[in-house]
Amino acid sequence: MNILELKKMKQAQQKISMVTCYDYWSAKIIAQTQINCALVGDSLAMVMHGYATTIPATNEMMALHVAAVARGAPNKLIIGDMPFLSYCKGLAETMRVVAQIMQAGAHAIKLEGVTGHEDIIQSIINSGVPVMGHIGLTPQSVHQLGGFKVQGKTQASMDLLLAQAKTLEDLGCFAVVLECVPTELAELITQTIAIPTIGIGAGPKVDGQVLVLQDLLGVNTELKPKFLKTYLNGYEIVKAALDTFDREVKTAQFPTEEHSYKSGV
Repeated sequence: MNILELKKMKQAQQKISMVTCYDYWSAKIIAQTQINCALVGDSLAMVMHGYATTIPATNEMMALHVAAVARGAPNKLIIGDMPFLSYCKGLAETMRVVAQIMQAGAHAIKLEGVTGHEDIIQSIINSGVPVMGHIGLTPQSVHQLGGFKVQGKTQASMDLLLAQAKTLEDLGCFAVVLECVPTELAELITQTIAIPTIGIGAGPKVDGQVLVLQDLLGVNTELKPKFLKTYLNGYEIVKAALDTFDREVKTAQFPTEEHSYKSGV
């Protein structure tokens, strides 16, 4: 899978699937599925490291997780997030971070927002690195947005997001994530631009969907956004397995002879 194939999927009206994952073992499973893309998102700061927002994600943190996913799923299109403020410190520093993420094994990078970043986005693309845009709810701007809230609910904000999507296309981005925007706006953007739109909380009228692996597996029981559908009661399944192991250890049911070695030949 590559970025050109994604565009062909949009043209053929074939839906695109993307899963956010962060480590080797989960990437190995994804590698054996029909999932099209793996996003190593800066949400790893929350999911893997326990922070309240994505802001604490660092360049080194992103590169470490990208490398793990790349080793587990080399057959998937892997996109790595640019972390908080990493593309706001001048071109030289931005390109250093881009190189770090790409050399770790990503095939493309994703960054949030448009306004004020046009020249940086253009420079990254001109260097030969594919860029995925991200508009709507941009978690790195959570404090400016006043929390994790739906965006594009007024006419002015709808017009702004549509203009931002067009700008990202004009700059040369290969796709754009639409996060937490009304279905009607997501549909309008999808119909207006030629590059694929990947939705998360953007309704069914986009070109593809992305969810965090732990969320869709039902492992994160605290997260209950409206857009999330869980496909497994992962929390209870894993908890039950651990409790069974604990019980069998404490009642001497495990290990048995089957799981033990013998001396001699």
